[in-house]
Amino acid sequence: MGTQKPRILPWLVSQLDQGQLEGVAWLDEGHTRFRIPWKHGLRQDAQQEDFGIFQAWAEASGAYTPGKDTPDLPTWKRNFRSALNRKETLRLAEDHSKDPRDPHKIYEFVTSGVGDFPEPDPSLNISGRYSTSDTQEDSLDKLLSDMDLAPDTGPPSLTLALEQPPQVLLSPSLDTPAPCPNLGVYENPLKQLLVNEDEWEFQVTVFYRGCQVLQQTVCSPGGLRLVGSEPEDGMLAGQPIRLPDPAASLTDRGVTDYVWRVLSCLGGGLALWRAGQWLWAQRLGHCRVYWAMGDELLPDSGHKPDGEVPKDKEGGVFNLAPFIADLIAFIGGSRRSPRYTLWFCVGQSWPQEKPWTKMLVMVRVVPMCLRALLDIARDGGASSLENTVDLHISNSHPLSLSSDQFKTCLQDLMEDMDF
Repeated sequence: MGTQKPRILPWLVSQLDQGQLEGVAWLDEGHTRFRIPWKHGLRQDAQQEDFGIFQAWAEASGAYTPGKDTPDLPTWKRNFRSALNRKETLRLAEDHSKDPRDPHKIYEFVTSGVGDFPEPDPSLNISGRYSTSDTQEDSLDKLLSDMDLAPDTGPPSLTLALEQPPQVLLSPSLDTPAPCPNLGVYENPLKQLLVNEDEWEFQVTVFYRGCQVLQQTVCSPGGLRLVGSEPEDGMLAGQPIRLPDPAASLTDRGVTDYVWRVLSCLGGGLALWRAGQWLWAQRLGHCRVYWAMGDELLPDSGHKPDGEVPKDKEGGVFNLAPFIADLIAFIGGSRRSPRYTLWFCVGQSWPQEKPWTKMLVMVRVVPMCLRALLDIARDGGASSLENTVDLHISNSHPLSLSSDQFKTCLQDLMEDMDF
């Protein structure tokens, strides 16, 4: 019978009491506050001992066996943080992870302290792991170990601090630096592309009764707005995209009239913009709009829509975190390709019972940077550091990343998803 992993708090207390891991220490006599080293994996001075606590928990929890499994620092770190964040008796007191000299975090117990937690079972098996566990916690950890996603928040304004460009990227062995040129002025080149709102391009394609009548690429920090026949309101944010005259492409006069009715009800338009790791949508007119994720060629019209775009308030229609998680899994061998294409059905119910080509107005929106990331994953990344991967994002610089570096940057981005 296999051994079960320990509960993290008793295990962590034992590590703090032993004081054998570099930088892991109590900060007060009452043993209620402690520090954990939190150095970024892409820093030039990163050493294996800086991540000892994360590796130790990965080994104790059974997620990593030295000599058998491939070291995976971002996953170790993410799982450790996720396990601590789920403890109501523990809170993050201070975050000094960006300190250039001593990056660390300070946690503290918010109840009467360590005494409330049972001591870890001293009987260990030959591998050094505890033989007792909390069944419910084990089940939760198993379900949530790969789901360290940022909390659902509103669309705040976005800021990003510049950091010194790193000169090395840790190799899979964690202790052998490997050169990683052309990473630009940000710590993670993918973070530069995905965080900077000026870098996001949207390809918008409009269909009337399945016939493509418009395709336009928009790059605007304020997002975009699909507008119809009403005069443009210059006070509204977002670059307007005027839907074309249906008479220019449709021969059926009756259908043309119906499309005109839809366009006349758009009012201020259908707005779509990005803030943080979310894409948000809002309708500013009387015309109801339904949306769903789909492939680039076809909407997922065989099922119910993912939602209806709300009127006069924002509604989230795409979260970047699941896309990045699915992309990492796709690189690791998953057959599921992450979706990133948004489809909107304007003025009618979602085409669940009939072909989408029969709908009056359908709009497809493709975030170009997400398409580029998936293309890199499909191609296996750059074969060497000498090969350049051009993400074809507006105002961006070509990147030189190997396949392993590409995956590492994605994992790092996932860990720090609440940018």
